[in-house]
Amino acid sequence: MDNTQSTASVQGNKLYVGGIPYRSTEDDLKKAFGEAGNVVSTSIISDRMTGRSRGFGFVEMSSEAEAQAAIDRWDGKEMDGRTLSVSFARPQGDRPPRREGGFGGGDRGGYGRGGY
Repeated sequence: MDNTQSTASVQGNKLYVGGIPYRSTEDDLKKAFGEAGNVVSTSIISDRMTGRSRGFGFVEMSSEAEAQAAIDRWDGKEMDGRTLSVSFARPQGDRPPRREGGFGGGDRGGYGRGGY
């Protein structure tokens, strides 16, 4: 079986991390993931309106082997009371498209519509 297709859908040393405790900092992530190898970068995604953590982010390790070690070390494990979900990050092109507008809706309902 050819394994190139499954490896093409991940970025070798960049990890998606879900379940990050809301009070955690990027330095906290760097320290925790440093247990598995050399951390190149960390980022915690924040809400644009409030600036508060959205509870997920990305960690880039220096090699694919260290990224795998970080998954083995942290996926399903607890950090400050929350269970982390750690996996290889998918390239942006592999994600489903975002909905436009931010408030759902589109042409569903609202005033002045329909034949009353």
